[in-house]
Amino acid sequence: MQRQTRVLVIGLDCAPPKLVFDQWVDDLPNLKRLMQEGICGELKSSDPPITVPAWMSMMTSKDPGELGIYGFRNRANYTYDGLALANSMTIHEDTVWDILGRLGKQSVLIGVPPSYPPKPILGNMVSCFLTPSTNGQYTYPAELKHDVERLVGRYLVDVENFRSEEKDGILSQIYEMTRKRFILARDFIVNKPWEFFMMVEMGTDRIHHGFWKHHDPSHPKYQPGSKYEKAIYGYYRYLDGEIGEILSLIDDRTVVLVVSDHGAKKMDGGICINEWLIREGYLTLQETPKEVMPFSKAKINWTKTKAWGEGGYYGRLFLNVRGREPQGVINPQDYEQVRDELCAKLKAITDEQGRPLDTKVLKPQEIYRTCRMIAPDLIIYFGDLLWRSVGSIGFHSIYTYENDTGPDDANHDYNGIFIMYDPQSPSGGRRDGLQLMDVAPTVLEKLGVEVPADMQGKIIE
Repeated sequence: MQRQTRVLVIGLDCAPPKLVFDQWVDDLPNLKRLMQEGICGELKSSDPPITVPAWMSMMTSKDPGELGIYGFRNRANYTYDGLALANSMTIHEDTVWDILGRLGKQSVLIGVPPSYPPKPILGNMVSCFLTPSTNGQYTYPAELKHDVERLVGRYLVDVENFRSEEKDGILSQIYEMTRKRFILARDFIVNKPWEFFMMVEMGTDRIHHGFWKHHDPSHPKYQPGSKYEKAIYGYYRYLDGEIGEILSLIDDRTVVLVVSDHGAKKMDGGICINEWLIREGYLTLQETPKEVMPFSKAKINWTKTKAWGEGGYYGRLFLNVRGREPQGVINPQDYEQVRDELCAKLKAITDEQGRPLDTKVLKPQEIYRTCRMIAPDLIIYFGDLLWRSVGSIGFHSIYTYENDTGPDDANHDYNGIFIMYDPQSPSGGRRDGLQLMDVAPTVLEKLGVEVPADMQGKIIE
């Protein structure tokens, strides 16, 4: 009998086209070979380009609005009590492995966000970086945990304190985490049954956030000659070697994809979104803080507040609407007028020298097919993602050059990478116009499975 096609997906969180396709391509021989013998192109991420929801958008072919996930943290209700963390239980749309499982096709998943808590699949799963501790249950089936610990000892789901100045420790953890993840992958490829195999490595994301200023001469905090100047480059070289080991284990019936959920770019600074709202008269405090504090600890006069915001790699702005929020003040009939007014003012924000920032402001209802759960009222990309959103208050300025959640050198960028090599139809060349949601239908097509009509993406030929 003819052997059935299998699909192997290697996910590199945050890997940018500039490094993989251009700057370092000649030093990454395994990735270069896949590109030369297959196809590659920039992969437009989700809006917002954030790990959660981007990987799930990729694997369901549904946008964040359909998923009802707009970031790591989302409003659970219309109160002012902050945001709830997304996890696997938030996902109600079919993933690639859900569809395959119903057809009797087995999957192996390692570290695909968000997969904690682990849900039953037909196959084997090790959960993702959202796992709070490996002391609890982080695999499916439960006994798979014994295989993991037999193979690597203490398994690292993420890098602890990656936003800190403990750079040697961060670098050591990144390598240890990656080494152990690939040990698992090599063993599972050989010893577990699968038609679909997917792993996601978080080390690429963590090393960008921790070391970007050391390698990018255009970064405002770049200092030539740093001992970490080659840290990102060295890691990519190492990672390419690990990928080569994986490729040596597969046969000529295995289609290989290397993908990232979004890209990376330097971070020039932060816009203090709530300080700006205070200055513009949209947010009123009961008392001015004497020091920088999280917005959640501030005393807000909600009866005089029209809007508040959240920090992160992108900005989220929420309106205080009468009849929707507990102490809403915006008349529902004025909702669009206030949104439009805020859009115009946000886009007009300049840097400290008065130069335009080129901020992008999106209305969720205009970019998603539908909006499930509670979407932000506005999504903001400050400085076209060269500036992050800072939610804390007490800066007494709308500008900051220090991150309020710890040192962070990089922001997310719109485009990730897509590489696909099919040994049965080698080709070569660049593809344009690829989008994150194209991956799921492409995987299903390679496995001979009918693509559901409600998937948004297209098959990449």
